[in-house]
Amino acid sequence: MYTLFERYYLATSPARFERDLDGKDTVFLLYDEHGRLRGFSTLAVWPMEVGGTSIRVVFSGDTIIERAHWGSHAFAFSWIRQIGRIAAAAPLTPLYWLLTVKGHRTYRYLPAFGLDFVPDWRKPDDARLGALRDAIASRRFGADYDRDTGIVRFPRSQGHLAPHWAAVTSRESVRADVRFFLERNPGHVTGDELVCLCELSPANMRPLTGRLFRQGLAE
Repeated sequence: MYTLFERYYLATSPARFERDLDGKDTVFLLYDEHGRLRGFSTLAVWPMEVGGTSIRVVFSGDTIIERAHWGSHAFAFSWIRQIGRIAAAAPLTPLYWLLTVKGHRTYRYLPAFGLDFVPDWRKPDDARLGALRDAIASRRFGADYDRDTGIVRFPRSQGHLAPHWAAVTSRESVRADVRFFLERNPGHVTGDELVCLCELSPANMRPLTGRLFRQGLAE
């Protein structure tokens, strides 16, 4: 996993990678038809109480998919089914996805999965969801989180995409969502992370992701 990760990310090390991995509950592995590892993602689930309300938070950790497999849907479909299984373990407790975004392509996962999230380039932030994002991020990242910008800025990068992989193509540069991410997080090139929050529930999902989520709920 680390061999794959370090081909795409700078400012990382085996020790940093293992620390991140030790704090996760689940690892998703993407293999090709020959059994070679082509991608992975990690996540942890945190129970929290915010403003007197019990919630659970899914936090995505180190993630990479090899360039040749960026078009594969199998990885995303497996991820959302697993989120449904996580939701089924405590169906009455609201579940949220906390995603810290280091690159514009990762930001685009949010509208692919969910309907309402913060920050959203299409509309002003929902005040309730934004306040919840700030509360969760402040608890998780402490003084490294800036509520005014929604950015986590560590004293030293915790890993950021190599310039070749962080580059924006001419086709991507005209997308409103990509421009929004670049404006909100210009420091992503040196490790700044935009903190995003999305409720994980059937009512807040697109038709396809909602079906996959409900499949996981029923398993």
